[in-house]
Amino acid sequence: MTSQTRRFDFLSWPKAQEAASKTGSTLVWPLGACEQHGPHLPLATDNLFAEKILVAVLDRLPEEFPIWMLPSQLLGFSPEHVCFPGTISLSAKLLLDLVMEVGHQASNIGFRRLLLFNAHGGQIGLLQAAARQLRLQCTDMAVLPCFLWSGVSSLKDLIPNQEIEVGLHAGLAETSLMLSLEPSLVGSDRPVDGQHFSAESLATPPKGWSLEGAAPWAWLTNDLSNSGVIGDSRESNQLLGDAIQEALIDHWIVLLTNLMQSQWPPVEPSKC
Repeated sequence: MTSQTRRFDFLSWPKAQEAASKTGSTLVWPLGACEQHGPHLPLATDNLFAEKILVAVLDRLPEEFPIWMLPSQLLGFSPEHVCFPGTISLSAKLLLDLVMEVGHQASNIGFRRLLLFNAHGGQIGLLQAAARQLRLQCTDMAVLPCFLWSGVSSLKDLIPNQEIEVGLHAGLAETSLMLSLEPSLVGSDRPVDGQHFSAESLATPPKGWSLEGAAPWAWLTNDLSNSGVIGDSRESNQLLGDAIQEALIDHWIVLLTNLMQSQWPPVEPSKC
């Protein structure tokens, strides 16, 4: 089965009904954002990553797996980037309502799982909240909020630890991956910016506090960066991007294969 036949929106309504009726029927919804990614990457970076990695993964899954891809969601929740032109951010409420609307209708059709395949770090928490609320209301459908970059252990062998920890946006990893996927969309600049790199006028957080992790703060990109980049893109290259792409694809093939071969997560009517 190819990615064309995995496209939910390419099915006829009888085929959609048949798909939903299969045991373990699963919809995967790629979610990205339309937001600045420095002077060298396109606004649709996260959306391109979510869609292209997912298509590659689905192309390599066994044909018999009942799994289909919804059309990708380009506009997301990106308030941290709105000070940079080009960013179009939905409100938290609007994105929450959107997930609820789509999820309710997927459940009504009869799908047993909805996987939110998100590639924008700034909306992880919001999608987790949406998934929990949707699960409570759609008691016969499992909801799985996922982040493209999470849990990919092999990335530590490809990307320096400094960049993994604080290269949060348009740095080495994202620039290299885009050079692999859509090199014509990558500009010639290779900026290095962000509070841990070159912006000396920006305050360093006190000991124990960080941009992300155990004790984060609700930063805006312009708190940290003059270019929109948080990280170091200077060593970005297509070969590294190819390796990152394969690491992501391999990781998600394993996870989706394990999911589709299981009855997990168990779904029972809520007793609330």
